[in-house]
Amino acid sequence: MPKQLHDNICAEHLFSSLFKKYSKDLHDFLYYKFGDRLNPKDKVQDAFIKLWENCCKIPPNKAKSFLFTTANNLMLNEAAHQKVVLKHQQTKPKSHTSITPEFLMQEEEYLKKLEKALSNLTEAQRVAFMMNRVEGKRFKEIAKILGISTKAVEKRIYGALKKLQEDIEGFK
Repeated sequence: MPKQLHDNICAEHLFSSLFKKYSKDLHDFLYYKFGDRLNPKDKVQDAFIKLWENCCKIPPNKAKSFLFTTANNLMLNEAAHQKVVLKHQQTKPKSHTSITPEFLMQEEEYLKKLEKALSNLTEAQRVAFMMNRVEGKRFKEIAKILGISTKAVEKRIYGALKKLQEDIEGFK
C-alpha cells in the first residue's frame, strides 16, 4: 500500500487539483439529478466551500465522496425549502376586517331601503334598470331585448335613478 504524502487536503495545490478534477462531474451529477432550477453551480461552489472548511478532517481519498454527498444534501435541502416557499405562497392570509356590528346593521338597513325603493319602481323601470346595472347590458342591448327604442330605455333608467334617489338618501 503506497504511503500517502498528505493526510488532509488543506494544501492549496491539492485542493485546486481536486476542484479541477471533480467540479464538472459534480455539476453534471447535480444537473442531471435535479435540473437547473435549484442552481447546481451554486451548490458545487458551496460543496467545495464546505470541503475547504473541513479540509483538516477529510483525507484526499474521501474528498470525492464528501463533495458528492454534501452537494446532494445541499440540493435536497434547497428542494425542501422551495416546497415550503411554494406552500407558503399558495396559502392566502386570513383577511381581517374592521367591520363593526354597527356597520353591519347600517348595511342591512340600507339593503332593506334599496329593496323597498326597487319595489316602488314601475315594472318597466325596474326591468331596464336591473338589466343595465346588475347584468351590465348596454342601452342598445336592452332596447333590442325589450323591443323598444334606445331613448325609451334611457328614459326608463334615468327615471328609475331619479325615483331611487328620492327614496334612498345619497344613492348614486
